[in-house]
Amino acid sequence: MDRSVPALIVKIGAYPLHHGGVGAIRSLGRLGVPIYAITEDRCTPAAASRYLKGRFVWPTTGREDPGRLVDGLLRIGRRIGRPTVLVPTDEEAAVLIAEHAAALAGPFRFPRVAAGLPRRLASKQGLHELCVEHGVPSPAAAFPRSYADIEAYAGQARFPVVAKNREAFLRRRRPAVAGTTRIGGPSQLLALARGWGPRPGVILQEYLPREDAEDWIVHAYADASGAALALFTGVKVRSWPPYAGMTACAYVVDNPELAQMTARFVERIGFSGTADLDWRLDRRDGRYKLLDFNPRMGAQFRLFENAAGVDVVRAQHLDLTGRAVPQGDQRAGHRFVVENIDLPARLVYRGRRTAPHTPRRPAGTELAWFAADDPLPFFTMLARCVGPGARHLAELRRTRRAAAQHRR
Repeated sequence: MDRSVPALIVKIGAYPLHHGGVGAIRSLGRLGVPIYAITEDRCTPAAASRYLKGRFVWPTTGREDPGRLVDGLLRIGRRIGRPTVLVPTDEEAAVLIAEHAAALAGPFRFPRVAAGLPRRLASKQGLHELCVEHGVPSPAAAFPRSYADIEAYAGQARFPVVAKNREAFLRRRRPAVAGTTRIGGPSQLLALARGWGPRPGVILQEYLPREDAEDWIVHAYADASGAALALFTGVKVRSWPPYAGMTACAYVVDNPELAQMTARFVERIGFSGTADLDWRLDRRDGRYKLLDFNPRMGAQFRLFENAAGVDVVRAQHLDLTGRAVPQGDQRAGHRFVVENIDLPARLVYRGRRTAPHTPRRPAGTELAWFAADDPLPFFTMLARCVGPGARHLAELRRTRRAAAQHRR
């Protein structure tokens, strides 16, 4: 590693309990790379890491004018005082960097990509269109522009379907739906749609039955030519919220077919940088269908590392500092667990058969929060979870009731 080039964790919006940022701090910090982070306040888990050289307390919402955000990043760059690798942890940051590359290029290093591509990938509609354009399977989808469009769709759709927000950025504003929403029939769809306004910002998507599907994860880093210098595959075992949320537990599983599909798609669209992709294997037709393409590091990226000790964050730093990225096999059978969300997820998934392809016993386990050489982020996370504990328990009860109804 080039220890003369620091890195900066860039986040936009308020989500202090982000284990991915902590993982990136540890990944580079353990190798002696000076690493800085933007934090919501001084008491976030990331701010407590022993490997963090400096923090910049800068609370944002994601609704700010982009020019103001660029100015803020430039001020941070001047304070660091030397060229710095940017590591975005959310779509807002990835899109901002791509669309204002010329202004940020002086103090920062980051993968160069077509300015509009990250925004298009972060959009459910944009990603679907790219999949159609390049022959990549994805769930059948509709993008209604009015209530009349939804009425027409309800009259011919095969239910159940799922509704999602069309643009990722709506998470920071006023989303039409709360995450992925399963809709059982036309009457339920029409009732929900009355609250979506005259121009519904939703995607209505084919429902892939859980009992006939497998959830796969791919993490990759591609260089300026679109060639994948690091690429990993794994299976998601549990998520929170259940079946449609953040990874709570996952395993590294070799999947050459999926790796090849991903590498080919990344190269064809001309993407450069770190990416986190969610695929679902539909056993009914035997095809992998692309659900999400996040143009930034995934929160669970530390699940993946090759025999040379390279993960996607290290691959990005090596590439952007002119170093070769060492190759090696991924550590198959390794497990990743997010302690604070896997505990409630286990209760919901209790009795569900183990995901296919996962070993009976993990080859090793990477915890998202606790590390013997850096314990403070774990305890800071626990302290911040005490307040929302009652809300999480209520959410767990609602989720278990919904899961029981679905099984019936």
